[in-house]
Amino acid sequence: MLDPILLSQSAGPIARLTLNDPGRANALSGAMMAALVEALTELGADPAVRVIVLGAAGRIFCAGHDLAELRASEDAAVHAALFARCSDLMLAIAACPKPIIARVQGAAVAAGCQLVASCDLGYAADTARFAVSGIDLGLFCSTPGVALSRAVGRKQALEMLLTGRFVSAQEAAAMGLINRAVAAAELDAAVDQAARAIAAKAPDAMALGKAVFHRQIELGLDDAYDAASAAMVENLGFESAKAGIDRFLKR
Repeated sequence: MLDPILLSQSAGPIARLTLNDPGRANALSGAMMAALVEALTELGADPAVRVIVLGAAGRIFCAGHDLAELRASEDAAVHAALFARCSDLMLAIAACPKPIIARVQGAAVAAGCQLVASCDLGYAADTARFAVSGIDLGLFCSTPGVALSRAVGRKQALEMLLTGRFVSAQEAAAMGLINRAVAAAELDAAVDQAARAIAAKAPDAMALGKAVFHRQIELGLDDAYDAASAAMVENLGFESAKAGIDRFLKR
């Protein structure tokens, strides 16, 4: 029996998804993207889960779309369906009420870089590299550019998109693509520390906060404050917030 292309494991409040197709560099095939959307939907609805870690098996985190799958058909409708599935995956990451941490042990390329940029947080081994290098094949990484341009500055994003150059984990951290680059031996500790910190927080406040963060960042300043203020009012009605504030006031 073949190993599943996506592994899912939960330990207490922390769930771990692992891309498990190292023989194809963990490419985002149609099957891989469908499996990820299904798993994120299930974990997002699981009240026992408070944070999700997304990692990968093997040497490469994710090499992007399955190019053989893209070239297997000349039908534009087939291609449109694959890219729509990819968009659905990235939107599912944003819509998931649980914070998602990318654990990047190796290269994240094209849609693989998009996957990292779409996650809420990201930690990488200092040997990992990042690129949106489709342009080297004559295919501009337009869809990866959506997530990339929202994670880093416009000129940094366009430099990567136009040149296809790889950036180091240290440079990726400096530009905001990931949170931190650490020694490979320290990667799990860094990810676990962040995951445990998130898991210790009130899940209802976390879900509301993540949702309004992603919503307000796309709005004008006035509308952003309106959305954030409404979320604060809603959050103050949560029993977890009332109890937390009361505990603080009694100190």
